Amino acid sequence: MKGIVCSRIGEFQFREDLPEPKLLDGEAIISVKRIGICGTDLHAFNGNQPFFTYPRILGHELSGMIEQIGDNEAGLKAGDIVCVIPYMHCGQCMACLRGKTNCCRSMNVIGVHTDGGMRERISVPITHLVRADGLSMDQAALVEPLAIGAHSVQRANVTREDTVLVIGAGPIGLGVMVFAKEKGATVIAMDMNAERLAFSKSWAKADHIIRAGQESSNELAALTGGELPAIVFDATGNQRSMTHAFKLVGHGGTLVYVGLINGDISFEDSDFHKRELTLMGSRNATKADFNHVIKAMTESDLDLERYVTHRCGFDEMIGEFKQWLNPSSKVIKAVVEL
Repeated sequence: MKGIVCSRIGEFQFREDLPEPKLLDGEAIISVKRIGICGTDLHAFNGNQPFFTYPRILGHELSGMIEQIGDNEAGLKAGDIVCVIPYMHCGQCMACLRGKTNCCRSMNVIGVHTDGGMRERISVPITHLVRADGLSMDQAALVEPLAIGAHSVQRANVTREDTVLVIGAGPIGLGVMVFAKEKGATVIAMDMNAERLAFSKSWAKADHIIRAGQESSNELAALTGGELPAIVFDATGNQRSMTHAFKLVGHGGTLVYVGLINGDISFEDSDFHKRELTLMGSRNATKADFNHVIKAMTESDLDLERYVTHRCGFDEMIGEFKQWLNPSSKVIKAVVEL
């Protein structure tokens, strides 16, 4: 079986001798058709992804077709188009028992902690497959990254009364904007990249955009009448941005870290207490978030063709990947086709 292995930092190997997955009880064999490339993959390739070891088969934004499956209560069958929930939870820890399977104590994410879908076929628990009725293969592969944004918005309890700042107009930040707008919130996008800000306004329908820089705090204060936003999402995965984000939340507001770094973040406690801020981490997504995104995809006018800016065939991926690391390539979302 063909596959691509990240053998060490900065190196991929194309293999044709990977073992075929075995059909186990409670699992299905999926023929992988699309692989979305995300920041996790880029960070893993560059060697700065937390919780990561080498060698590893990357790929967790997956869509495909069921090749083999046994009897199951979900009613899934061979030939169904599915998207994959890549977060393998234990079902027994406190988080799982409270329905927070997205932050399981013993979490294993395929493509991060265990081998992922950058290969022709993969075995996946039936519980982690979602039928993608009405979606194309491209769309089904985009459910996972958009579900991360949907989860963060749900976690922060965004309402139509809220003014929301989303820092970072990458693929995850754009998803946060979309689902905050779905809740009726006023959305402000902040990024250093002018083209991504323009995309935030045209694609995610952000109400206002701010170029990150020395004057961004003053611009934000002017837009909010000096009050600052009720909810700030930081989707940058940048330590400096995540530290500065504390200064951008209004009194009584909430700061949500959607992106993560491999390091520490500090803040001034007196200012934190003065504002009575709420600090949240938002990790992964739940099955409910996946279903929410699929429903939104089928019922809204979300232009997912524009969201996918780069694509290539599986045999071309290694050569294209390094180009996608370069900001000049202007990647929003890259998709690999099998």
